[in-house]
Amino acid sequence: MASVSTSSCSPFLLLVLCFSLSFQSTHQSHHVISIDSLFPKCSSSKGTKKLIQSPSTVEIHHKHDPCSQPTSSSSEATKSTQQLIQQLLDEDQSRVNKIQSTLSKKKQDPLVIKKATVPVQSGRSLGTGNYVVRVGFGTPKSDLLLVFDTGSDFTWIQCQPCAKSCYDQQDPIFNPSNSKSYTNVTCTSQLCGPKLRSATSATPGCASSTCVYGIQYGDQSFSVGFFGSETITLGQDVFPNFFFGCGQNNQGLFGKSAGLLGLGRNSLSFVSQTAAKYGSVFSYCLPGSSSSTGTLKFGSSPYPPAVKFTPMLSRPDGPSFYFLDLIGISVGGYKLGISGSVFATGGTIIDSGTVITRLPPAAYEALRGAFKKAMAKYPLGKPLSILDTCYDFTGYSTVTIPKIGLFFSPGIEVGVDPSGVLVAASISQVCLAFAANGNPSDVGIYGNKQQVKLDVIYDVGNSKIGFGPGSCS
Repeated sequence: MASVSTSSCSPFLLLVLCFSLSFQSTHQSHHVISIDSLFPKCSSSKGTKKLIQSPSTVEIHHKHDPCSQPTSSSSEATKSTQQLIQQLLDEDQSRVNKIQSTLSKKKQDPLVIKKATVPVQSGRSLGTGNYVVRVGFGTPKSDLLLVFDTGSDFTWIQCQPCAKSCYDQQDPIFNPSNSKSYTNVTCTSQLCGPKLRSATSATPGCASSTCVYGIQYGDQSFSVGFFGSETITLGQDVFPNFFFGCGQNNQGLFGKSAGLLGLGRNSLSFVSQTAAKYGSVFSYCLPGSSSSTGTLKFGSSPYPPAVKFTPMLSRPDGPSFYFLDLIGISVGGYKLGISGSVFATGGTIIDSGTVITRLPPAAYEALRGAFKKAMAKYPLGKPLSILDTCYDFTGYSTVTIPKIGLFFSPGIEVGVDPSGVLVAASISQVCLAFAANGNPSDVGIYGNKQQVKLDVIYDVGNSKIGFGPGSCS
């Protein structure tokens, strides 16, 4: 078979979530994927299905647009593809470490933020997400690009005058003095206390009678600023008196976004603050390529018959996380013989901000063994960071990979799209996109890489999560 040239690809095109596998089914248990599709060329067309729009729907984009080339002054421009992916996976592991630390009830070190305006105690410290949406802030409205994250509760944006520091963002930085609807929350407000602390895991501060928040994430990104109230607009829906953070000292790996939209279960999350309108229901379809578009929708609607629901669980040690009951895995059409107790020991959360799904060690070993057996005819490649099952596809134009499915209570199977099975650093280093936890008691995480092209429905009020055929590509 002819070898594949990747010389026309830019480094950003090779990022873990920047490829979409073209495929066809040979039979029920396998996919045939094109090696060319691991290294797509930048295209101005989004290549998505026609998306149904509504007042409560906004488009989802990946925060690393493959058509946006780094400038010559950017340090990213000098990094190799492998270095870029290594960085992404390292950041992903930092997020996972902090999630697991939070849920294991271990004592955390005090949060130290250089140049912070107030001392900030240890935060939830989750890493930042990978997908962005546009939300309007203020009167008149300023549309801002925000990372949305089901593993975070607190919404914040960068604000003028950036008293300490603001990172580079795509949109003009929001100026609250130009908005007729912005107000500061005072230090004496009931919100400036346990409620704010529960959303940020940091004790609020006070500056000139204004409440001050602070939050830090797993990759050491952080935001510190004023706690305020503002009118926000989602699609065509307007919400006055929305509580959020107006950041004056912000640093970290947020891409070109203006901040973060917290979709956790806390009382200050976007989901809770808009519950009167949307009934604590939201859904998304994550695109399989960062050059494609997905949707984030709020509010309930008639669900197609193909949608399968699993119970949403609650745990006192992680009330803001979305727990579900993972009970099994299939490879190539066969369910693996993994005891249910393997998954139950640490439990499992679904998280839009974690990239690679993390499994209990025994479950991962079973998955890896079955996958390697199905892929036995392909030569192995070098491991890549946290990914230890890699292949060298040099000389191949197509490869056949087994289908992978995840089983959730009460027995529903959710398939993993072909673009969620592999991660490619180069043609000689293409890896299984799953990883093992370090300890059987660590919480498992259903990551966004394995959620692509699914409609994922969070019905928080009825404590259930649904999965169906995706409305995006």
